[in-house]
Amino acid sequence: MHNRSAAVLATIMLTLFCATGTVANAKGGAAVFTPAPDVKWADVPGFPGVQMAVLNGNPAKGAHHSMLKFKAGFEAPLHHHTTDHYGTVVAGTLVLTSAGKEVKLPPGSYFSFTGKMPHSTKCDAGADCVVAVDARGKWDVVPEGGKAKK
Repeated sequence: MHNRSAAVLATIMLTLFCATGTVANAKGGAAVFTPAPDVKWADVPGFPGVQMAVLNGNPAKGAHHSMLKFKAGFEAPLHHHTTDHYGTVVAGTLVLTSAGKEVKLPPGSYFSFTGKMPHSTKCDAGADCVVAVDARGKWDVVPEGGKAKK
């Protein structure tokens, strides 16, 4: 009987984790599932080699969760973002330089930029970089000494 219960529970959990959509409960809580094949990537205008997948929220209006994909070999010069943001490298090796210090971040690495901290971004050759981003406000890219891009 124990094996049968475990099999039923495993089937239910697999069904939940493989389904796309939102599951809500009576207390107002919710869980959102987006399997990788359902993630919608779009080119970022004005930034060749960069794609964004918005997972929650609206980057043009405020706080959001998204993923950024950089082509292998991509490089962005010194810039900052108006909003504080926190990231986790999912794929590739992201190279960030800030305050003169270059750091190579393989998958599973974490970073954050707060207070409009200037930095440059690069994706090492060999594999595209994918970064999960938790941005606390509207997304922009402000070149150091230049005008903001959205």
